[in-house]
Amino acid sequence: MLEKKAHTSVTIHDLLARRWSPRAFDGAQPVTREKLTALFEAARWAPSCNGDEPWRFLVLDKSTDPAGWQRAFDCISGNNRKWVVNVPVLMLSCAGTVFGHNGKPNRFAQYDTGMATMSLCAQAAALGLVTHQMGGFDAAKARETFAIPVEYTPMAMIAIGYQADAAVLPDDVKVKELAPRRRKPLAECFFSGVWGKPATIA
Repeated sequence: MLEKKAHTSVTIHDLLARRWSPRAFDGAQPVTREKLTALFEAARWAPSCNGDEPWRFLVLDKSTDPAGWQRAFDCISGNNRKWVVNVPVLMLSCAGTVFGHNGKPNRFAQYDTGMATMSLCAQAAALGLVTHQMGGFDAAKARETFAIPVEYTPMAMIAIGYQADAAVLPDDVKVKELAPRRRKPLAECFFSGVWGKPATIA
């Protein structure tokens, strides 16, 4: 399978270097309940402000709930549908907008939900799975379709499964799949002492 290991200025953990977001999924290989549960546990133990755990995840498994999976698929944007058609499991992450313990606004919820999702993605990589997070979906439609309470904000649709060869993709999607990974230089994102002053690096 195609690997896109990150090119880093210093060595980072191999799990983080190997994690990327492919679009080529093996539609014939379901994800076992044991592995899905491991992903849930990884997200469950992520840090959160006041231990509030504001994240909620809707799980739509094509092998056990094809109708639910189809409803999720119908919320996804047209370009993403080209490759999501082969994805065995879709998850929708949602962030609570109020703290559970006092009902006050929780401005950290989206941050916390992102951390839970990253924990899930790292665990997926450790299990030989791949993930791809998408903002390209109709959040309003998802809210209505899945009766998501008003105090929760749909954040991202997450594709989960096993990687397939890029040959399964349409040509226009294959171009993105085969393109090299890119990131901004460290100096653009990490500052020392004052905004805009690049942090000292090795």
